[in-house]
Amino acid sequence: MDDHHNGPVEIGAPMDHMAHEQTYESFLAAAKWGTMTIAALLIAMAGGFFGGLGLIGGLVLFVILNIIGVFLLR
Repeated sequence: MDDHHNGPVEIGAPMDHMAHEQTYESFLAAAKWGTMTIAALLIAMAGGFFGGLGLIGGLVLFVILNIIGVFLLR
């Protein structure tokens, strides 16, 4: 009737903590750099469309913002 377990709850393979930490660090890095790139893209698009910079000016602004972002996020 009543099912009593005296052993550990986890019966599967032991967790690889080093691989878990590496995956987590990779996810955080991708989120950080992806957020910086999307923010730079949105600012450059706003500058190109609404600021009168045009296509080339927006592209230059995007590159400059990415360079600044790389130095700030290191």
